Amino acid sequence: MVVQRLVKSQMSVRGVKYQALSDRLAHIGVIQSADNLRNKVNKGIMGADLLLAIMMVLNGKGMEAENIAEILADLQDKDG
Repeated sequence: MVVQRLVKSQMSVRGVKYQALSDRLAHIGVIQSADNLRNKVNKGIMGADLLLAIMMVLNGKGMEAENIAEILADLQDKDG
């Protein structure tokens, strides 16, 4: 869930859809179809290498520890 929310929030902030994300990744040699990315993001399952590549092409500079901690706390509140 953390990966899903992190990637979706970065995509939303930058106005990037899955096809554009696929195109950006292809420019750095990471080949993923838009549908494949959508499935991986929605299920929250992807390797660290893909997550880092996504964050790089989205210029995920705003990925601060506080943002991640907030997502984790929110998920724990929902689970608990």
